[in-house]
Amino acid sequence: MNFTDEVVQWYLNNKRNLPWRNTADPYVIWLSEIILQQTRVEQGMPYFYRFLEKYPDVSSFAAAHEDEILKLWQGLGYYSRGRNMLKTARLVKELHNGRFPDSYNELIKLKGIGEYTAAAIASFAANEAKAVVDGNVYRVLARYLGIYEPINSTGGKKTFQQAADDFLNKKMPGLHNQAMMEFGAMLCKPKNPACGICPVRMGCVAFNTNAVAALPVKLKTVKVRERFFNYFLVTNGDTVLMNKRGDKDIWANMFDLPMVETSSLLTLTTLLKQPEVLAVFGDDIKAAEISPVHKHILTHQRLFVRLIKIENQPLKTHENWVKINVQNLPELALPKIIFILLKNIFNL
Repeated sequence: MNFTDEVVQWYLNNKRNLPWRNTADPYVIWLSEIILQQTRVEQGMPYFYRFLEKYPDVSSFAAAHEDEILKLWQGLGYYSRGRNMLKTARLVKELHNGRFPDSYNELIKLKGIGEYTAAAIASFAANEAKAVVDGNVYRVLARYLGIYEPINSTGGKKTFQQAADDFLNKKMPGLHNQAMMEFGAMLCKPKNPACGICPVRMGCVAFNTNAVAALPVKLKTVKVRERFFNYFLVTNGDTVLMNKRGDKDIWANMFDLPMVETSSLLTLTTLLKQPEVLAVFGDDIKAAEISPVHKHILTHQRLFVRLIKIENQPLKTHENWVKINVQNLPELALPKIIFILLKNIFNL
């Protein structure tokens, strides 16, 4: 058998029984694909079930409020995915009368759907002959063909897409794409791939040249930004002061606490003398307690977060600050780190 036939046969014998593989509904497939982007299957599966239960079709998703989507998405990360999903659902409702499209040319026009996702939905739902290239497929192709061109370079993306197109079984593209992705996820893994039982190892350039660990190649172009978030916990009885974030930064439109960002980690004494703090709390602010610093890692950012509890303090108002009853906190869409900080304090 050739490479493609071997991979498909391996898939048929070893595939995981995942719920979105048992349907041709483009909405359900779209739901799974977006949720699983940059997310492990084990982590994403509960979210997939929760979203499908609450929004069984694209029309019910389109009718949701953004706060509901963000709350349901809480803990999954990359919150722009959830916001873009809502925009996509509303576009489908408006332009396609609530019927989720299954053709590549229609899918690619929708918000948050790129070439990979459009090809995946079109091939899985309608068996359209479009080759899918995700991280797993990049890895399989790079190793098998011995491609050293960086996968995140302009030329590399074209090279790998062409290779995927050349291998594509046009008679059963959906099955072929699923097989390639599963092969990369389960056998040709990033670390400790199961080369000893790989059915195509004899034709694999990386295996035969001892270069498995070196492929695929990826350019390191992202500089990690360090940020220091000093959150203030202000309570009055059963009421806590919360901040509604804007839409221009991380955690857009979610809720966190009043916060002052600094360029480095300051001592508490120095922090309380900062102009932004004095403008709100005055110069007689009293800190009752300060938490340890929590490090929170995002894709391109490293956050250092701490929580300062302050004692009875009259506050100036702020347009984005709202008073929330503690018992209503679980209903808010909170970034994971904020949820962790508040969980033990208020027994959420």
